[in-house]
Amino acid sequence: MFRLIVSEKQRDPFGDSLEIVGSYNPHTKELVAKTDRINHWIKMGAQMSDTVNNLLIDKKVISGDKKKVVKITKKRQGKIEKKAEDIKKAAADKAAKEEAEKAAAEEAKKAAAETPATEDSPAAEETPAA
Repeated sequence: MFRLIVSEKQRDPFGDSLEIVGSYNPHTKELVAKTDRINHWIKMGAQMSDTVNNLLIDKKVISGDKKKVVKITKKRQGKIEKKAEDIKKAAADKAAKEEAEKAAAEEAKKAAAETPATEDSPAAEETPAA
């Protein structure tokens, strides 16, 4: 069970609060909120955490856009970027390999087309000489 409280930023969140405006039970997904008091404090300039903002939007207590809650560390972001680069590089290598195979196949076709023509000519020369 979590309490929704109004507190000053410099104060201890586990200490005294200005007002308790609701509670949330994550197991049953039950939200008990004083909608009028929440709207009053928002009008007074109070700011909510991203999680509380998203919760109140889900339960239709307030309206607005949800905020991104997940934070990606720089270390994790670097790993994600490296993995994306590796995937791009692998795709480029695969495309280059396919292009090389295609070019080799065309060269082989051309060589095969030219080779029988040169072999037929000497065979024709040998027949009259025999």
